[in-house]
Amino acid sequence: MASKVTPLYAETRILLNLWALDKTPASKSKFVPSGKPYASALDRLTESEDLAVGKKRGNSVYSLAEEGMSKLAAGLQDESFRFSTNIGPKTTNALLSWLREKNVGFSASHSNGQAPSDSRDGNGSAASIESYEDFSKAALSTYDRLNRDYNLGDLVPIYRIRREMGDRLSRQNFNEWLLDVQANDLIQLMGGELSNVTADQLEDSVAIPGGRTRFYVKRL
Repeated sequence: MASKVTPLYAETRILLNLWALDKTPASKSKFVPSGKPYASALDRLTESEDLAVGKKRGNSVYSLAEEGMSKLAAGLQDESFRFSTNIGPKTTNALLSWLREKNVGFSASHSNGQAPSDSRDGNGSAASIESYEDFSKAALSTYDRLNRDYNLGDLVPIYRIRREMGDRLSRQNFNEWLLDVQANDLIQLMGGELSNVTADQLEDSVAIPGGRTRFYVKRL
């Protein structure tokens, strides 16, 4: 109910929803829940420059500023922030992606004991990937999950796979092993263009021999 929507809750929900769109400028209908508390929260976030506002075909579009990233992190860490209603798979998957990208680990007692550790190394973080075989399995599993959860049409951005796998392996190993997976005819690395690509997304894609950049993975 609207009476239960606090400013912290409304702002954090908006920031999380927009973050899930990979910082792509979006109209408010794509990430702002309906209701007056959310409309007011959008105004506050814009005025505080947590959100950057631009124009596309005469309509306002929004993207997440660095200040907004910091506010999102603080909101999710605030103990008073709790989901009070059924938030649906879109928001749930956005939160899971945030936790995975930020490499947040859970102890067995965290969140009232309902969120067990996702660790395989006993330290609250995912186990390191030390071989091509482990990488291949993890990368294909990550591809399948992202493709399914976000309806990516079998073209999954490389930068999203890299970020999901996080610090489990070095950047060099990721690049080399991803090329090896292609060489073994399990995937195809695709060119094309990322819409509104940012510098960090470009950096997290893969340059193949010859200097060309590949942005997407397609499973064969």
